[in-house]
Amino acid sequence: MIYRPLHLPPLEWIRAFEAAARCGSFTAAAAEIGITQSAVSQRISQLEKTLGAVLFIRQARAITLTVEGEAWLPHVQSALGTLHDSSEALFGSARKRLVISASQSVIALWLLPYLPALRRIAGGQLAVQTMVLGAHDAPPEEVIGMRYGAGDWPQAYRCQLFPESIAPLATPELSAQAEAWTDLPRIACAGPRPGWNTWCARFNVPTTPVPQLQFDTFAAALGAARAGMGVVLGSLPLCAEDLAAGRLLQLGGEVLAHHESYWMIAGKNAVTRRQWDEICAVISAA
Repeated sequence: MIYRPLHLPPLEWIRAFEAAARCGSFTAAAAEIGITQSAVSQRISQLEKTLGAVLFIRQARAITLTVEGEAWLPHVQSALGTLHDSSEALFGSARKRLVISASQSVIALWLLPYLPALRRIAGGQLAVQTMVLGAHDAPPEEVIGMRYGAGDWPQAYRCQLFPESIAPLATPELSAQAEAWTDLPRIACAGPRPGWNTWCARFNVPTTPVPQLQFDTFAAALGAARAGMGVVLGSLPLCAEDLAAGRLLQLGGEVLAHHESYWMIAGKNAVTRRQWDEICAVISAA
């Protein structure tokens, strides 16, 4: 194959065009790039001359993309994004402090075994914070968040931790006290995970007995179930250790597969692409 060199405008001209188009003014683009407004205007004029097309309609106090400029913009943004991601993945400096935010339940029941590997990926300090916001709230840009939902957050990086499946759980001692587990006391838990009403409607299970214990965290509700105080609707992936050890039993044969589950999400200020890929590889290999 004969190589033909690409005749492209200088990258600094293209960057000035993208910033001006996104910011809506040469002045704002100049402030973002760190050059003067006249330098931005000059670079874009040179770019237009090279391309043989007008990219902006210049008005007294505003600029507007022309049809040609509007058509070219998404291609420019895609190319710059690819260049940024590949540069970061190959040459980016790893962040020396990673911050993870998750609920108490996820930290205690799922995250702890991964911490040694995640600490090595951080190469420095790893901080774990108990989530105090709602489960659907996105984490700050500098934080890796573990949240419950459908995976539709706007963050650049998203990875499902595991598919969610829910079933009634209780201690062997409690389950032996009744012929039918549906006669046992039930434990309710507030939060985004489906509760007893959803379970009963799905499997035509009697809604009684009404739960007399209700907790605001799954960790607390699970602790009550471990103590033999009732039946809890538990996340099977989060309760895998309790089930394997025989501390809890799955009651009945029904399992509710839920469309929402736990996800790990992060913005580009929280982790480099290389670190993110390494973290996802650790989680998927488990």
